[in-house]
Amino acid sequence: MEEEAISRDHVGSLERGLAVMEILARHPGGMTLTEMAEEAGLTRAGARRFLLTLVATGYATQSGRLFSLSPRLLTVARTWLGGASLWIFAAPIMREVAGKFDEACNAAVLSGEDVVYVARIPGRRILSVALDVGTRLPAYCTSMGRVLLAGLSADDLKAFLAEAKIDRRTPKTTTSRAALAKAIDRARADGFAIVDEELELGLRSIAVPIDDRAGRIVAAINVSTQSARFSVEAMEREILPVLLKAKQRVEEFFFV
Repeated sequence: MEEEAISRDHVGSLERGLAVMEILARHPGGMTLTEMAEEAGLTRAGARRFLLTLVATGYATQSGRLFSLSPRLLTVARTWLGGASLWIFAAPIMREVAGKFDEACNAAVLSGEDVVYVARIPGRRILSVALDVGTRLPAYCTSMGRVLLAGLSADDLKAFLAEAKIDRRTPKTTTSRAALAKAIDRARADGFAIVDEELELGLRSIAVPIDDRAGRIVAAINVSTQSARFSVEAMEREILPVLLKAKQRVEEFFFV
């Protein structure tokens, strides 16, 4: 019965029209009516109806014998993307990372002296520090903060190091501004940062930057874990390659 209901609700002409749009998208130089009919498996009359409908509604243009998609489709996509945070669409990628290690995967941006969580996929294991979207943490003692600070200009980083409030959160917290500068330089050179119990004893995290098309660091993603679960060496060996693949996928989704 359910399959029959789906069949009754299925609009075959809409499906074929969407297929025509997808084919046009694969041919930015344009297609002739004959080429569309052959690739879509339609008669010339059928292909003509779909193409002229797309032209009439503004989703395609016609120049002589060639049909092409119009920029109107970009407007639709932009409206859809603007309706929710882009991080909602990155959630499946982050969920894969979290599931692989049974640990939390987080994303953050830099805001003043803090990082602000913009996405979070909790792990199965409980951490004592309470984290959620909107949580602010000091940038200087977090892995995402280190890679985000590595993206600042020399002048902005100098100002941060001179003015930031730096407290000893644990006995392992880096409080020397010179040592912190070296750690940020190392994160820039390595392309990742590991922070070992500097925010909270028993908590380790590893982060990689998210770059835009121009190569600017605009966000960071990390995996946070209990220190008893992963050594620093194991995080670099096991978690880093997975994070780097997630970074590439997020960047391709957002910026390519």
